[in-house]
Amino acid sequence: MSNSHGGTGAVRDWYFNLVLDAPLTEEQKDTLDGLDRFGEGGVGLAERPGHSRFTCAIPADTLTAAVADALSRFDDFPGVLVRSVEIDHFDLASNDMATPAMLPAPPPPGSDS
Repeated sequence: MSNSHGGTGAVRDWYFNLVLDAPLTEEQKDTLDGLDRFGEGGVGLAERPGHSRFTCAIPADTLTAAVADALSRFDDFPGVLVRSVEIDHFDLASNDMATPAMLPAPPPPGSDS
C-alpha cells in the first residue's frame, strides 16, 4: 500500500528537535509570527537563554520524510540556520526507537575535530 508521501508505511507522528546555530533575534521572531508554514502546527519554538530550538511532532510515513517536512518550513525564514536534528530520550520512546538514528552535529568551523 502506497501513500501520498510516496512511502509504503502508515502515516504517524514523529518527534524530534531542530536545534538552531544561534538564538533567534527579535526581528527573526517577528518574521516567524508572519510565516504561515509555522502556523500549520507540528513545529513550535522552544527557547532558553542563549539557545533556540524547534520541537517537532510531524505526521509522515518515515522519520526522514518528517524531518524533510520540518526543514522545508525554513526555506522562507532568512538568516536562520538549523545546526542539528536531535532526538532526546523522550522522543526515542515516542518514536518507538531503541537508539538515536541521527548523526551528531558537525564540529564548529575552525575546530580541530
